[in-house]
Amino acid sequence: MTKQIVSRALALALAAAITATVTCASAAPVTKNWTAPAHKIYAQHLSDEIMAQHPELWSVTFHGVPPGMDKVYTMFAGSYPERIGNPDDPDDVDVIVKGISSVDPRWHRHDAKAKFVLQIPLRDKAGENIGLLVLAYKITPPYLKDERGYFDAGTRLRDHLQAAIPSYAALFAPAS
Repeated sequence: MTKQIVSRALALALAAAITATVTCASAAPVTKNWTAPAHKIYAQHLSDEIMAQHPELWSVTFHGVPPGMDKVYTMFAGSYPERIGNPDDPDDVDVIVKGISSVDPRWHRHDAKAKFVLQIPLRDKAGENIGLLVLAYKITPPYLKDERGYFDAGTRLRDHLQAAIPSYAALFAPAS
């Protein structure tokens, strides 16, 4: 009986050690693929404006390939400044490269905040797809909508925003 207790205790200790190792490994910092300039860029100014004007959003982020780089897809502005320079996920790159939209109700996800995520092509004043805009909507009253409602709200916001973007390069210019 004592042998069984010791064996079980060792098995539990081993399981705890493995869990701790996996948890620490998954908490490792992300290697950045781009560093923002020391000054605030225009895209960050737009992000700050959007968050101030849209209480229904948890977050807004801008993604694309920074000027002078090739196929380096990254978040270059947004409401989570600590994530600026994080490499984009494959679904982010799909929106940028293919010009598709992603409507993600986040079913069966364990997000810290309940949200509905919309990934849509970012467009400039001329209507050209120039990157990715990610909008994370709150899904609590009074902001609760159906999928179509979030998509319509997000595309309206994006279409309004495009008038303020003369070009992709302008997003990286110093904010005034």
